[in-house]
Amino acid sequence: MAVASLSKFTVPLANNQSADSQGLLMPKLMYRFRANFINFGVTNQTNELTKQVVDIKRPNVNFTPITLDVYNSKVYLQGKPEWQETTLNLRDDSTGAVSKLVGQQVQKQYDFMEQASAAAGINYKFQLTYEMLDGGNGTVMPNVLEAWELDGCFLSQVDWGSMDYKSNDPVQIALTIRFDNAIQTVGGGVGTSVVSMTPGSSVN
Repeated sequence: MAVASLSKFTVPLANNQSADSQGLLMPKLMYRFRANFINFGVTNQTNELTKQVVDIKRPNVNFTPITLDVYNSKVYLQGKPEWQETTLNLRDDSTGAVSKLVGQQVQKQYDFMEQASAAAGINYKFQLTYEMLDGGNGTVMPNVLEAWELDGCFLSQVDWGSMDYKSNDPVQIALTIRFDNAIQTVGGGVGTSVVSMTPGSSVN
């Protein structure tokens, strides 16, 4: 079967830069990923969380602009970066392991029995990493196409979900996670030096 035409399934580039065999690149797929939790809860069973992840949102950063009013116009500068909260949904397994781990993390952040707060962030913050994979499994080890590391994480909201007699859906626990910083450790540029950061005198 002739497949030569499949190399044309792409966007033609300017100035005849397209190669005859260029073709369409394989995209990253949303369902090929895994999430890892470090220092979450008080036990070493965080692999149970990894196995029960339903979905997770990739980082979202916002730069609040700084406005400089000048003679006849305005100039805009980049302000401080602010990482937005991310969300993660977990299946609540029948052993109770997932619900227990989430409860332990919440209790680390605030002792509901004694009504006591943690003394410092280091006492409860955890690290979250997630990796986009190429589909390998079993004897074919998966390759990591992209990896994010979220540092200084804590749970800002936990929703243990609901129960419903007329539903066949599994029970889920929804987590909203606030974090201090995010870097791409594999396959990306966030956290990698790309320009000189030497201060200059010009505003633009």
